[in-house]
Amino acid sequence: MKRSIKKILVTGALGQIGTELVLALRKKYGVNNVIASDIKHKENNPLTKNGPFEILDILKLNDIEKTIEKYEIDTIFHLAAILSAVGEKDPALCWNVNMTGTLNILNSSIKYNLLRVIIPSSIAVWGKGVPKYMVPQESVLKPSSMYGVTKVAGELLCDYYVQKFGVDCRGLRYPGIISSETLPGGGTTDYAVEIFYEAVKNNYYNCFLKPETELPMMYMPDCIKATIDLAEAEFEDLKHHSDFNVAAMTFDAQTLAKEIQKHLPNFIIEYNPDYRQAIADSWPASIDDSAAREEWNWKPNYDLGAMTKDMLEKLTKKFKDGLI
Repeated sequence: MKRSIKKILVTGALGQIGTELVLALRKKYGVNNVIASDIKHKENNPLTKNGPFEILDILKLNDIEKTIEKYEIDTIFHLAAILSAVGEKDPALCWNVNMTGTLNILNSSIKYNLLRVIIPSSIAVWGKGVPKYMVPQESVLKPSSMYGVTKVAGELLCDYYVQKFGVDCRGLRYPGIISSETLPGGGTTDYAVEIFYEAVKNNYYNCFLKPETELPMMYMPDCIKATIDLAEAEFEDLKHHSDFNVAAMTFDAQTLAKEIQKHLPNFIIEYNPDYRQAIADSWPASIDDSAAREEWNWKPNYDLGAMTKDMLEKLTKKFKDGLI
């Protein structure tokens, strides 16, 4: 008899992706069946006010196990991590948080016979040796950042736990994620979120990447859709597990700026590349996600034009309401 998802724990729930994922999961599975957790509490956050919330340090295995027992958790979405730009400032911290946290979640999944664990990966797994365009599912993994190193190791660990212990662990390589709800948390693709906020507030943005820097991107609604769709796919249909390529759109900074200028003609952008340029240059511009499309029917809903229109509409309203 197949078990179905009943009680979900989300780590890193107050982050950019976690916030919207929790809201989507609560809408689908019920507010009290989705427990949000993070290392600290944020005042006036809807996740901490309108549903179960736990302060949880993923480096403390005992605390993770207590939370699983307290809520009878059967599924974990493990999003807590140190991202690329922050990770380059403190590589040791990045390794410790990302790897120890992942091991704690995986070992807990064995001890409590969890139904499923979803641990996202990233385009940061790539570096030298991959084509610039349409990087295939099976490719060389030579990351240029400590964050990328931890994501490669995380993918390999998850697949090892699938094969060695029968853990149902799944993951997808997120491209840059663009959201109107939560500010980014220190990634190299963050310019594509900041640019919208600054365009709406100041009609000006100082970009930390070169104008011609192309990167794969995805709008948050598609990111949430992909994450839940993969989590709900039948295990028997999956040939891959922890490393699915997913794609939606590719553009460079100047193309995004021109798209914004269609709605805000007075918007000005300047380019002053910093240390994040080297990280971006090591990543591909587009991704071949045919494996995800074939194995669990992945398909995005938003392109650049639709995303830009929706982002500007939502952020303009927030700005007028004094929320940003």
